[in-house]
Formats: sequence, structure tokens, C-alpha cells
Amino acid sequence: MKTTTISIPDTVQIDDKEVLMAIASRLYETGKLSLGQASELAGLSKATFMEVLSAYGVSVFNYPPSELDSDLTNAKSHHL
Repeated sequence: MKTTTISIPDTVQIDDKEVLMAIASRLYETGKLSLGQASELAGLSKATFMEVLSAYGVSVFNYPPSELDSDLTNAKSHHL
């Protein structure tokens, strides 16, 4: 496992768990991590991570609009 050190000013009131959750949620949102990888990074179960994601404005259903448009076009062309 890789170790990274982040320096946070003393004036910032945030604990380590919040930092990990913020990083994990952003990496999940951008598709860099799977749900399982992100929950592991945050130190949470998948179920708990999914519940907490909404507090960070991240949907559990990480489905890019471009893929949705493509899927809708394909479905329409196949009369689905």
C-alpha cells in the first residue's frame, strides 16, 4: 500500500477521517476508484460509504451523462 502525507494548517478544523472521506468520495466521483476501493480508502464498509457519499454531494450511481445519452440512443434504435 502507498503512503502519502498531507500537511493541513492548524487553523483548518478537519480530522483525518474527514480528509480520507473527501479524497475517497472525489476519486470515486471521477471514476478513479471503484466503490469498494473508495470505501476501503475511507475506512468504511461499502454500505456506510454509500450512505455518507450524499453528504459530499456524490451520487452512488456514478453514471456519466454521455454514457446515458449513448445508451438511450442505442435503446431507441432497437425500439426498447
